[in-house]
Formats: sequence, structure tokens, C-alpha cells
Amino acid sequence: MADKTISIANDFSKYPAGRSRRDGEFSAERFREDLLIPALREAQEQGGRVIVVLDGVYGYSSSFLEESFGGLVRRKAFRPNWLRQALVVRAENPVYKTYKLDADRYLADELAFAG
Repeated sequence: MADKTISIANDFSKYPAGRSRRDGEFSAERFREDLLIPALREAQEQGGRVIVVLDGVYGYSSSFLEESFGGLVRRKAFRPNWLRQALVVRAENPVYKTYKLDADRYLADELAFAG
């Protein structure tokens, strides 16, 4: 399998917001459950990676990033060592680099706790 790229702006919404589904249509929970986890399951089955591109949205709340990436680890759908290798968060535009750092930190914090 080739790597699968998910562009949040193009494949999900230019206005991601909120932690849970009750927070709105473009919540982190919806992104994680409906896009990210299925892509990771496919990558796991076929030996690829998932690249999440943060560029192109109108901003991210910390709750969206934490729930998307930290929540992914807490959900325990994947082995932590595999997830470290299979999930890549990217930001090409310098405007989004801070969001990438935050997403990486939320993911790393939960992975460290998970083992």
C-alpha cells in the first residue's frame, strides 16, 4: 500500500472545531473515528502509513488537536509502537507549524503514557 494522505482542509473541513460530536459537525471525534481510524486500519492491513496534512484550515483549537491525536492513543485501537511509525503529521506552510508541534506533542504525551 502506498501512503495515504488525509488533508483536513480538503477531506474533512476548513473549519474543524470541538472535541466531541456534540460540539458540532466537524469535531475531533468525528475526524478521528470517521477518517483517521479507518485510514490507519487500512494502513495496518496493507503495510503503509497515514499522513495527516494540517495546512489549509482557518485554525485549530487545542481541544480539536488533543482529541484527534491524543484521543487516538487513549482509544487503544492500535499498538503504540506501530502508531509511532505509521502516523505522520505534516504542515508545509509555516502558519501551521505550531499546530503540527502541538499535535505531535499531544500524540507523544499519550504514547509515552501508553508505553
